[in-house]
Amino acid sequence: MTAQKRLYLVISDFNVEPFADYLRQGTDGSACEVVVAPFGQVAPVLIEIGSGTSDRSYDAVMVWTQPEAVIPGYGALLRYEAVSESEILSQVAQFADLIVNAAQRSKHVFVSSWSQPHFHRALGVCGMRAEGSVRMLLKMNLELCERLSRQSNGYVLNSNSWLASAGSNAYNAKLWYLAKMPFALEVFEAAAKDFRAAIETIEGRGRKLIVLDLDDTLWGGIVGEVGWENLRIGGHDPIGEAFADFQKALKALSQTGIVLAIASKNDEAVALEAIDKHPEMILRGSDFAAWRINWLDKAENIADIASTLNLDLSSIVYIDDSPAERSRVRTALPAVAVPDWPQDAFLYASYLAELSYFDKVAITTEDRQRTSMYIADVERTGTRHSFQSIEDWLHSLGMEIEIEELSQANLARATQLFNKTNQMNLSTRRLAEEELWKWSMATENQFYVFRVCDKFGDYGLTGILGLTSQNGEMKITDYLLSCRVMGRGVERLMLGFAIDRARKAGMTEIRAEYLPTAKNAPCLSFFRNTAGLEHGGGNRFVWRVANEYPWPAHISVTRSDATGK
Repeated sequence: MTAQKRLYLVISDFNVEPFADYLRQGTDGSACEVVVAPFGQVAPVLIEIGSGTSDRSYDAVMVWTQPEAVIPGYGALLRYEAVSESEILSQVAQFADLIVNAAQRSKHVFVSSWSQPHFHRALGVCGMRAEGSVRMLLKMNLELCERLSRQSNGYVLNSNSWLASAGSNAYNAKLWYLAKMPFALEVFEAAAKDFRAAIETIEGRGRKLIVLDLDDTLWGGIVGEVGWENLRIGGHDPIGEAFADFQKALKALSQTGIVLAIASKNDEAVALEAIDKHPEMILRGSDFAAWRINWLDKAENIADIASTLNLDLSSIVYIDDSPAERSRVRTALPAVAVPDWPQDAFLYASYLAELSYFDKVAITTEDRQRTSMYIADVERTGTRHSFQSIEDWLHSLGMEIEIEELSQANLARATQLFNKTNQMNLSTRRLAEEELWKWSMATENQFYVFRVCDKFGDYGLTGILGLTSQNGEMKITDYLLSCRVMGRGVERLMLGFAIDRARKAGMTEIRAEYLPTAKNAPCLSFFRNTAGLEHGGGNRFVWRVANEYPWPAHISVTRSDATGK
């Protein structure tokens, strides 16, 4: 399936052609077109987009400006003129309003935070005092962030990280005078990398699982040779402290919904004893959703972990200090991301922080509980062999479901699930938070979310159903379910709920159309194998509302806030 070509617009008051070129050269460069707005026409272009008179629709707009160029009061402050704080912040608010208006007519709008002009020392300590330009710039950036946070598809990118990545080479005075480029090429390259990462994050293409080696990766030393007591972790040891900081960084990532697992060539009992007993270990057994600690091929073990956790290989990042093991996994499992890894343990934590695989738009309650959810699921699945039939096993789980309409309280998680789910997904639409909310608010549409739990724990918000009614017909537009609860009857209950909505709306039938992707074949299989669901030709399905629906008897609906429209 040929990827649809993306259209990006870059608006700036300086020469941003290098940034546009780096975007075109990126991993999705063949599927994107980058338009650079006329030089220095920031406000007119934003006004044109915001007014709806622009003749083109953009997948993303990037606004990258110099503060002294677009905020006149700040430019005056740099010349040491007397300008009030309120006047400058008012100008920032007006500029932000232009961006917000443009965002309302664009899919995504990104804005670079403002940085201090490189030629300006701000008179030393004076810069951070009440009248100082450095202090004012901090307030300007805060005001910009606050204004854009009210628009769910408006995002501020941190330009300081781009400047830091280029170090002393960030600015080049000669480039400014010759080409009106205030930054060196390294800055433009870092900015393009951040922009692409932001798009991937918003569209749900981030990674979910880190699989880690142990020896000389999670700790210093080979545990089978030196024993757990002599591993280098923490303590009064520079190397040990570096390993401890790396573990702290991994622990922090797990709080954002990134799941941790282990693939190590070791004796399992010896390795687990180290994890459990070493007093300086930051990560313990409960921090890992799965592990394969044995002498088998690591690529096979990683594939087995993915199968156990029901995750696609494209969700995985593998970290190992061994170049040979990294090469093996890259070759055997090309969908797994295997970053080059430094040989120096002092760099581990900072290198992890530089990876963009784990970027987030927001951190939800489900994210913070993700590891415990996966651990519970492994335990849950482990009980399956105790029952003679899958029906008996499902009944033993005591599954309960809560159904809610889309609300501001669940919107962030719903958007996350909407854009990440691939396998059980009828249409695989991708919508930003603002777009999803706007769609759900339309009179003809209904949008529901499903929370699932059982005796082992809470799955969280794992199902989404979108319905639309037009011309006396109801259609399922969105039907998607997290892979963690697939095959347990939740999909059947969701379809039954959709049919019930159609019945209460006075419809005689409800329709669904499956739109194929490379990953959503399980959804087609479910619809084809549901008894009573008529195959209407192609990938279209129909349920006659008058027909009785076989609700899953092992699931209880404990609460429903679904009133419909």
